[in-house]
Amino acid sequence: QVQLVESGGGFVQPGGSLRLSCAASGSIFSINAMGWYRQAPGKQREMVATTVIRGSTTNYADSVKGRFTISRDNAKNTVYLQMNSLKPEDTAVYYCNAGASDKSGRYYPFNSWGQGTQVTVSS
Repeated sequence: QVQLVESGGGFVQPGGSLRLSCAASGSIFSINAMGWYRQAPGKQREMVATTVIRGSTTNYADSVKGRFTISRDNAKNTVYLQMNSLKPEDTAVYYCNAGASDKSGRYYPFNSWGQGTQVTVSS
């Protein structure tokens, strides 16, 4: 089992930036990718960005391309989500996930989720 702890959420005005962090521990050897998801009130949880742990493959939801960047520090077992040019529609609880990625780059989320961190974008 992989344990995930997110941090870095908060309140920001439109156009602002936030950086989320996700620290992983436990059976990290069992995963080869990690991702960020979000869930807004009344909506389904959706993928935001994913990255392989070794390599350079990343994927982004169309709604965040060009604004969000996923990165990782393998020495710290930590994945980051840099969010720039934030919009009110980015308001959601953001969750970190541990999973797997196949050779095509498709991401398969495991049932390993962090507790979530709230991001609110409002003027």
